[in-house]
Amino acid sequence: MRIAFYGSSLLSSYWNGAATYYRGLLQALAAHGHDITFYEPDAFDRQAHRDIDPPDWARVVVYPATAAGVQHVLSKASLADVAVKASGVGVYDDELLAGIVRHARPDALRLFWDVDAPATLATLRTAPDHVLHRVLPELDMVLTYGGGPPVVRAYTEFGARACVPIYNGLDPALHFPVAPDPAFAADLGFLANRLPDREARVEDFFLRPAGLLPDRRFLLGGSGWADKPMPANVRRLGHVPTSQHNALNCSALAVLNVARDSMAATGFSPATRVFEAAGAAACVITDAWEGVELFFEPGREILVARDGADVAEILRTLTPQRGQAIGQAARSRCVSQHSYARRAGEVDVLLRDMQARRRSSAAA
Repeated sequence: MRIAFYGSSLLSSYWNGAATYYRGLLQALAAHGHDITFYEPDAFDRQAHRDIDPPDWARVVVYPATAAGVQHVLSKASLADVAVKASGVGVYDDELLAGIVRHARPDALRLFWDVDAPATLATLRTAPDHVLHRVLPELDMVLTYGGGPPVVRAYTEFGARACVPIYNGLDPALHFPVAPDPAFAADLGFLANRLPDREARVEDFFLRPAGLLPDRRFLLGGSGWADKPMPANVRRLGHVPTSQHNALNCSALAVLNVARDSMAATGFSPATRVFEAAGAAACVITDAWEGVELFFEPGREILVARDGADVAEILRTLTPQRGQAIGQAARSRCVSQHSYARRAGEVDVLLRDMQARRRSSAAA
C-alpha cells in the first residue's frame, strides 16, 4: 500500500522523542512491501539537528511550516491508499488532521496515530470543540503509542470506530550492546528532554536520589535542562544524538526511565527509551506504572521504583554483576517479544484487513 504519513520528524530526534518510534515501526512496515512517504515540517530547528540521512525505506518530504506548505503536502494525500496523521507534529496539527479526511480518496484508509494518547484524551475531555471530536467518526482507526485498555476504552467512548495500541519496541539493528565509553560513565544515566508534565517526577526520581547519594555520579542527557538547579554530582550533556544512545546506555551502572505525568497515570505506556536501553542490555530502573509486568518482569528484567528514595536504595545495593544480568534478561525479552518487526506485523495485518473489508463492502 502507498502510505502518506504526516508526523513531527523522521530525520531528527531534536525535541522529538517519537523519532525512534517512527523509524523502527515504519522501516519494519516497509519490509512488508508498503511504499511510505513521510511528511515533516521544517520547524523547531529540527532540520539543523538531523540524526539520520533520508533512509532508503521511505521518502521524506520536508515542507515549509506555513499554511501554503501544509496545503501542498495535504494535496498529496489523494495519492495514498493510507493517510496517517500523527499527533504532536507541533505546527498546524488541526489543519493536518482535518486535511487527511478531506483530501484522502474515498476508498483510502484514514488513521490517527496518537503518540501521547493520555494527553490527547485529557484535551478532548476539556475541549468539546477540538477538531478530533468532529473527525473521529470519519477515521477508520486510531492507533496509539501505548495506553492499554484505559486508552482503548476512552477512544471508543469518544466515537472511534476502532482503537489499537501499537507499543514501542526494539530495532536490534540500531540498539545493541557496545563497549562502555568513559565519557558516559555514571552510576545512573537519564535521557529525556525537559517537559512541564514530567519535571516534577524528574525532580523526585532523578534529582532527589542525586541529593541523597552525593558520592555517586549522575548523568543527564536531553534538551532544556541548562538552567535547572541540580546537585553538584549531576553532569549535564544537553542533546544526545541517537548515534550515541547505545554508548550512553552501556556506560552507566543503571539507566533511569521517568514517564510523563499522563502516561504514568494511565499506565501501559512503556517509553521508547526503555526498549532502546534494554536492547543495549542496560539495567533499567523505571518509575512505577500500571502494566509494567506485561512488558518486563520486575526484579529480573527491570527494576521498579515507587519514588526517589527507592531509586537511591536500588543504587546503594545494585552490583555490576546483578545489573548486567538484568540487562541481558531484558534484551532477550525485547528481541523475542518486543521487536519493531513484531509491532509492524500487527499494523500490516490491521491495514490489510481494513482494506479487504473496505473493498468487500464496495463490491456488495
